[in-house]
Amino acid sequence: MSTIVGIVGRPNVGKSTLFNRLTETRSAIVDESSGVTRDRHYGHAEWIGKQFSVIDTGGYVRGSDDEFEDMIREQVEFAVEEADILLFVVDVEAGITDLDDAVAKMLRKSGKKVFIVANKVDNPQRIPQSAVFYKFGLGDPYCISSINGSGTGELLDALVEVLPKEFVDETAGLPRFAIIGQPNVGKSSLLNMLIGENRSIVTPMAGTTRDPVHQRYSKYGHDFVLVDTAGVRRKARVKEDLEFYSVLRSIRAIEEADVCLLMIDAASGVNAQDLAIFRLIEKNNKGVVLIINKWDLVEGKNNLSTKEYTDKILEKTAPWTDIPVLFTSVHEKQRIHKTLEVAVQVYENRSKKIKTSELNDFFLPLIERYPPGTVKGKYVKIKYVTQLPTATPQFAFFCNLPQYVNESYARFLENKLRERFDFTGAPVNIYFRAK
Repeated sequence: MSTIVGIVGRPNVGKSTLFNRLTETRSAIVDESSGVTRDRHYGHAEWIGKQFSVIDTGGYVRGSDDEFEDMIREQVEFAVEEADILLFVVDVEAGITDLDDAVAKMLRKSGKKVFIVANKVDNPQRIPQSAVFYKFGLGDPYCISSINGSGTGELLDALVEVLPKEFVDETAGLPRFAIIGQPNVGKSSLLNMLIGENRSIVTPMAGTTRDPVHQRYSKYGHDFVLVDTAGVRRKARVKEDLEFYSVLRSIRAIEEADVCLLMIDAASGVNAQDLAIFRLIEKNNKGVVLIINKWDLVEGKNNLSTKEYTDKILEKTAPWTDIPVLFTSVHEKQRIHKTLEVAVQVYENRSKKIKTSELNDFFLPLIERYPPGTVKGKYVKIKYVTQLPTATPQFAFFCNLPQYVNESYARFLENKLRERFDFTGAPVNIYFRAK
């Protein structure tokens, strides 16, 4: 089991900045306003050859006007329960506040190993100010500046001393399924429903999720990582910088995923932004499952059967139409687990390898019956087919005049390939090369 280090504290003390420094990434959003981080956010860190997992949490608050306060506090408490070691981040400039006392009380009750991290010690003159934190009774404070890195080496030296000798990344090599879509289509609700806990904060307000949320799913014979993401809106509607960064995180989640579960609101149907997300998934050669959510709200009201609705969608995704389309209602728990079964099948299709002999036995007679058209009186002769050693299905057709094979014939070969070997939901690329 990997060791999990949780970063906790009140808002705006630099927790996400420390998370980014420990993980050597920019995966947690950092902003001067408090309350930016809402969900638990996971990453990996390494120091002198030792690895561990890190959780960034939202700021622990009480009695504020923030409508997310109760949910953020619940997420922090979950993280404290889940972590093996805790980094209690405090602000040396502000000293001890009532919220710091509340967090310290919670950490003492947890019985976990706690490191007090006195942040914002940007110069040696501030070091004596950290002595006030001995009041917590949680040991020596470690003076750092997470923004420039000073003092983090000493903190990490002490941290790795209490780590177990061996680290195992339980998610390495597991399939990654990203739940993608516009804001407020039910992405976080789907994740929470699948895993059976409130892993992501859910409210009727669009844009609640800001950072991607990773959760391992190991049930019913499945084993993969689910990623909930912030809703992706078109640029013209991204008004605040925070939402802009959330969109970037969602795009990165698409790039790192194996299969994308693209959720679409059944009432609004597929619009331009949904298609933009779809093309981004296609461009990155990711598997895709289209999930039409909130179907219970429109079923029987739009005079469209599921087949007619599917046909309308696939008209818009053309020329890629070999895509599974599921109609769900997360709220009513309709066909929720079917999404995982289909996603696993798409992942297997995306990883499928076809023997060269099977490809040639199928394609060469087919090409002989339906050869490419002549160009300038010249005949294209395809002699050999093989699958390329790539992560996604890519095929090379060797011929005498590859430059004369048109796109429509390439599409014909792709369709026949999909009919024969089943690559539903998986991207397929075909190349023509000189023999």
